[in-house]
Amino acid sequence: MDVLTEALASMRTGAPNSVRTEGHAPWGLRLPATAGAGFHVVLQGNCWLYPSAGADRPIRLGAGDVVFVRDGAGHILADHPDTVAEVPRPEQFVAAPPVGMLRLGGDGPVTSLLCGNYHLDGQRPHPLLRQLPELIHLPAEPGRHPQLAAAVALLGTELDSPRIGSHGIVPALVDALLLYILRAWIDAQPESDATGWAAALRDPAVAPALAAIHEEPAGAWTVQSLADRSGLSRAAFARKFSAMVGEPPLAYVTRWRLTTAARLLREEDLPVGVVAERAGYSSEFAFSKAFKREYGSAPGQYRRHARAAA
Repeated sequence: MDVLTEALASMRTGAPNSVRTEGHAPWGLRLPATAGAGFHVVLQGNCWLYPSAGADRPIRLGAGDVVFVRDGAGHILADHPDTVAEVPRPEQFVAAPPVGMLRLGGDGPVTSLLCGNYHLDGQRPHPLLRQLPELIHLPAEPGRHPQLAAAVALLGTELDSPRIGSHGIVPALVDALLLYILRAWIDAQPESDATGWAAALRDPAVAPALAAIHEEPAGAWTVQSLADRSGLSRAAFARKFSAMVGEPPLAYVTRWRLTTAARLLREEDLPVGVVAERAGYSSEFAFSKAFKREYGSAPGQYRRHARAAA
């Protein structure tokens, strides 16, 4: 079981939005805060990014650089730190398959970016997402993060020269980009780090236990049965799991069961009793009580609100 993929899938509330931005110097783009997580890929040229409207230390971005904004916080992109940034106007957007196009600025050198938003549930983010930095900057460096660089190159090619299938290829690449970004960040973390999700996903004892929980959330898990997967004693496993994941093993089992149930309620038309069974609850009553305690509403009400908001 791929824990990273499952954790992200559990938070998704819709397909990502993306727009190609072409800024001709001088240009400045003020992006307001959005729900979910944001991203930028520099396809051509270079620019500056202010992580927030009041930041005084911009980050220089070049071709091939990737930026991930964990909470969709407002920020600024511009050709130069002195350029005044403006919120984009509707007339600046141009329909251009396979993604929309935003053109702005003057008649100077062009910077081409792919900008977008991943729709993720920010009310109850998976702890893996909470542990990420607010902003991840992955510079384009020869030989580093080759899969991410390849995905960026493919995106650029499809956007520059759309062909048959581009309408399906580009959204799939944008979707995969999130996994490549997080994989690159995890790979960049020091092997000596003993705590956190980056360490947990690589640890030979904790990773198998996490995979088992994700693969079979309804399993009758105990600390001992999970420890048996890890090759550690019960006490040693519980200490290590808690230190890395941020909560005790059975607390995470409960979290993942309810997260799985919420996803089933959003995406499937299963009866609540079946959802309860798949989430590992022996009765619909026990499940509804636990779900309402965690999500603030009964399963049926949660489903109706989630469907209406989609």
